[in-house]
Amino acid sequence: MLASTILPAATVVHMGREPAVDLRHLLLAWSWGPFTVGVDVVLVAVAAWYVRAVDRLDARGRTWSPWRTVAFLAGLASVWVALCSSVATYAGYTFVAHIVQHLMLMVVAPPLGALGAPMTLLLQTSPRRRKTLLLGALHSRAFAVVRHPVTVFFLYYLSMYAFFLSPALGYAMAHMWLMDLINLGFLFGATLFWWPMVGVDPIPGGRPSPGLRFINLGIGVPLESFLSIAIMYQRTTLAPMYTLASSHHGGAVLWVASELATVVAGVPIYLEWVRSDARLARRLDARLDSGEALPAPPPAGAGMAATLRSLRRG
Repeated sequence: MLASTILPAATVVHMGREPAVDLRHLLLAWSWGPFTVGVDVVLVAVAAWYVRAVDRLDARGRTWSPWRTVAFLAGLASVWVALCSSVATYAGYTFVAHIVQHLMLMVVAPPLGALGAPMTLLLQTSPRRRKTLLLGALHSRAFAVVRHPVTVFFLYYLSMYAFFLSPALGYAMAHMWLMDLINLGFLFGATLFWWPMVGVDPIPGGRPSPGLRFINLGIGVPLESFLSIAIMYQRTTLAPMYTLASSHHGGAVLWVASELATVVAGVPIYLEWVRSDARLARRLDARLDSGEALPAPPPAGAGMAATLRSLRRG
C-alpha cells in the first residue's frame, strides 16, 4: 500500500510492490516535489494568461470560440494529471500507469492544446514588438530545423522505441530528475507533431493538406502497433520497479489507446477536408453564377479531390 496519501516524487520509484488501486488513492495520492510545484506554477500562469487574453479580445468586440478555451484548458489539465496527480505516483509502481502518463503527454494534451489556438491568441493580443519577435522566431532557420518532418518523426515515434525497448526506462525511473526532463521532451515532441495535424494556428511554410495528414497518421499505426507488441512479448521486465505482468498489460494499453487516438484524430482532419471541398465548390458556383471564367484547376493538396488526384499521379 501507499505509505501516505501524498508522497514525495523522489520516493515513488523504488517501492517494489504495486499498490492497490482504489478511489481514495486515485484522488489523493499526488506526487509532489520541486518539479511538480514548478509544473503547477507554470500551468496556472499559462491558464491565467489565456483567460485574460480572451477577455481582452472580448473587450475589443472580437469573438473567440469558447470551444477553443475549453480545449486549451483541458490540455493544461491533462498535463497536470500526467505529471502531478496520482497517475505520476502510480507510474513509480506499475508500467500501466506509466503508459497512461505517457499517453496523456503525447496523445491527449498536445492535440487539445493545439485546438485551443494559443499562437493565434498570442499574436492577436500582443504588442507590435512582441509580435514581431514571435513571428521572427517562428520563421527562423533554427525553428525550421526543429519542426522539420524528419525531426518530428524522431521525436514522436522513434524516441518511444529508444526509450521503452532499452535500459533507458529503468535508468530514468531510478533518476527522477532525468525522467522529468524526458517527460517534458515527449510533450514537446508531441506538440510539434499535433500542431500542424489538428491545430488551427498559422503554420510557417503552410499547413499540410488533409490528405497528407491522414497519411502521416497512417504511418504511425504500424509503428505504434509494433512497439506495443514488442512490449507485450518481452520476457523480462522493462524496468526493475515493474513486474512482467505490468509490462505486458502496459503494452496492451498502449496498443489500444494509440490506435483509438489515431481514429479520433482523423475525425477533425476529415471534417476539415470535406469543408475545404465545400468551400471550393461554393467559390466555383459563385463564379459561374456571375459569368466569370473558371480559374485554373487547384493545385494538388487544395482539397480532397485534388489530394486524391495527386496521389494517383504518384
